[in-house]
Amino acid sequence: MTLSRRAAAVSLITLSLGTMAAPPQAAGPARVMLLGTFHFDNPGQDAVKFQPIDVLQPAPQRYLDGLVQRLVAFKPTRVMLEYSQQADERFNQRYQAYRKGEFKLQLNEIYQIGFRVAHGAGLARVDSVDEEVPGTADEALFKNMPSRDPAAWQRLMDKVAEMSQRFQKQHREQGLGQILASSNTPAADRENKGFYMLFNAVGGGQREYLGADSAAAWWQRNLRMYARIQHLAQPGERVLVIAGSGHTAILRDLLAADDQRVEEPVLRYLVE
Repeated sequence: MTLSRRAAAVSLITLSLGTMAAPPQAAGPARVMLLGTFHFDNPGQDAVKFQPIDVLQPAPQRYLDGLVQRLVAFKPTRVMLEYSQQADERFNQRYQAYRKGEFKLQLNEIYQIGFRVAHGAGLARVDSVDEEVPGTADEALFKNMPSRDPAAWQRLMDKVAEMSQRFQKQHREQGLGQILASSNTPAADRENKGFYMLFNAVGGGQREYLGADSAAAWWQRNLRMYARIQHLAQPGERVLVIAGSGHTAILRDLLAADDQRVEEPVLRYLVE
């Protein structure tokens, strides 16, 4: 064998050994961003009631344009939105129509943020995150609480009134960016979870647990939602979850306890 052929053979062997010695790297843990919002179209189903800022006005739309660009820069591989799995086909039909320019975005954060980010990121579909919990725990609590524990009932009503008034003032005086940023702070998360502690003890003295069962149903719903996140947030994925701030307050605790996934903090994306 000539010298040049020997050199070529050695090079080929070296290249082969080098390739064998460098197996492909495993994908890193999924990154999950939780964006807590108020409901833009405010269906009035929450205890705390207020008239939200109209996000279809020019100033909020300018903010949303920038927010969408910043969230697209996160490079999400999944966008999970607050609708149930049963509605997945309907929402994805709307999303496909939007991608073709055949669907006008409605007044809901699912469309105003979720659809726009998914489209900007080039995603073929959106995914559901919401899950309901069957049962009558809430009905039993609110039917019996005024007579069983009138002091706790009054504290709850006072808190609902205070939060309704405060949120109404905020939505009247602040811009959309300020409102969203304040909804994703540790203080807001504590208040959202603390709301359920106002009635958690109702019936505890009599071992009826009306309050605890109602609070547990809310945590169960969020645990189911987090199971949906775990299902899709596999290694290498970058998942944006958009849901009501009452949900993300609990989802953040679950994500912090999950050593298979990493949180991508959302606050810096909300700043203009």
